[in-house]
Amino acid sequence: MERRDALVREEFTRQADAMSAAALFNDETVISRICDAARLTSQMRALDVGCGPGIVAEALARHAGEVIGCDLTPAMLERVRARAAAAGLANITCIPARAESLPFENDYFDVVVSRSAVHHFPDPRAALREMARVVRSGGRVITVDVMAAESTDEAALHNALEILRDPSHVRMLARSELHRLLVESGLIVESCVVWVNQREFGEWMKIVTAPERIGPLNTVMTALARNGVQAGINLRLESGQLRFDHTAGLTVATKP
Repeated sequence: MERRDALVREEFTRQADAMSAAALFNDETVISRICDAARLTSQMRALDVGCGPGIVAEALARHAGEVIGCDLTPAMLERVRARAAAAGLANITCIPARAESLPFENDYFDVVVSRSAVHHFPDPRAALREMARVVRSGGRVITVDVMAAESTDEAALHNALEILRDPSHVRMLARSELHRLLVESGLIVESCVVWVNQREFGEWMKIVTAPERIGPLNTVMTALARNGVQAGINLRLESGQLRFDHTAGLTVATKP
C-alpha cells in the first residue's frame, strides 16, 4: 500500500495545476448538479473524498457550515487551501486520508461527496463502506465518476487504456457494479443522472502532464480505432483526430 500511495502522490503532484485549470473539472453544470444533489444548509457538515484541488469543496462550502476535503496528495491539499483563501472561505478544512480508512467517527457528516476519484481506489468496496459509515442516518452519499461499459471485455480494454495514460488509475466501475456496492454498503440508491463527455485525445492527455506517454498511447488507440475497436468508449477517428466518449454518472444514495 505504501508503494501504491507513493504512486498516487507522484501522479497527482504532477497533475495538480492541470486539473485545477481543466475545463472538464470546472464544468459549472456538473458542479451545480452536485450542489443541488447535496441539498446543503449552513448547519450541515460535508466531506469531499479524494477532493483533488478543491473545486467541488469550494462549491460545497458556499452552502454548508463546514466542509472537510481529504486527499492522499499534499500538493492537492495545498491547492484546496489556496482556493479557499482566494475565495474568502474559512469553513474548509483539509485532512490527508485514504478513502478506505477515513479518520472520522460514525455518522459524522450530513453529506459525503466523491467526484472523479472512485476509479483510483484500490478497494472501492471498502471506500464506499467508509463513506456510508461516516454519513448520518438520512444523509446522502454522492458519487460522480466515469462509468465503464457493462461488457466485461469492453470495460477491461477501456481500463487498460486509462492505466497506460495514468498508472495510478485502478478501474472504472460499470453502473450496475457501483450501485450494487452502494447497496452492499447499507445505502439506498435514490437516483443516477448520466451524461456523455466527448473527449479529444490531446485534451485528455494534457491533464496528466506526461508527454512521454503520448506517442505510444496514440499509436495503440489509433490502431484500435482504425480496426473498429471502440473499447466501450466509442473510440473513433474524426478528421484524423482521436476522439471518444466518457459516460459519466452522478449517483445519489441515502443512509436509512
